Amino acid sequence: MTALPDWMRPPRAEGWFAEDLDHLPEAPRHTELIDGALVFMMSPQRSWHGRLITALTTTLMAQAPTGTEVEREMTIRLDARNRPEPDLLLTNLPYDPDRTWYAPEHVMLVVEVVSPESAHRDRTVKLCKYAEAGIPHYWCIEDENGAPTVHVYELDEPTGVYAPAGIFRGSLHRLVPFEVSLDLDKLTPPRNR
Repeated sequence: MTALPDWMRPPRAEGWFAEDLDHLPEAPRHTELIDGALVFMMSPQRSWHGRLITALTTTLMAQAPTGTEVEREMTIRLDARNRPEPDLLLTNLPYDPDRTWYAPEHVMLVVEVVSPESAHRDRTVKLCKYAEAGIPHYWCIEDENGAPTVHVYELDEPTGVYAPAGIFRGSLHRLVPFEVSLDLDKLTPPRNR
C-alpha cells in the first residue's frame, strides 16, 4: 500500500472546507466537496455523457436571453462544507475568466447528467442539497437506451424542496428559467445498430 499524497490530507481536524478546493492544484479535475469530503471522478466518462453535455451547452447558449450565462463544470459553493460541480449551470452573473465557483443565489438552473458512478449523488444527495441552497431549477438527465430523458424539478419555496415538474422524452419545452425548447433526440447521436 502506498502512502497518501500530502494534498489528500485534510488541512485541519474538521476536514475540508469549500475554500480549500482553490488550493489543491494536484487534485484531479472534477473534484467536488460533499459534506466536507473530497469526491473524485475516478472512472472515465462515457462518450455519450460528453457529447450530451456539449450539445446541451451549445443549445442552451443559443436560446439563453441576454444576461444569462451557461457554464460547464463549475462548482457551486452551497455552504462551508459543500461545493459540488454540476455538469452545467445557468447563472445571471457576467462572465469572469478568473471565477472558480458560484454562489447559489446566482444560479438559476443546475443540470446533472447521470453516470453510473454519480447516480446516487445526482438522484438524491445533490437533489436535496441544491434545493436546500435555494437553486430554483434542477434537471437530472438519464440515459434511456441511448436517448436522454430529463427529470425536471422546480423549487417549492414555502417548503424548500424540489417538486417534480415533469419527465421529458423526445422533446422538452419549458417557460422557466427562460423559454427553452429542446429536441432531445438530436442531443446525442443514435447508437450504431
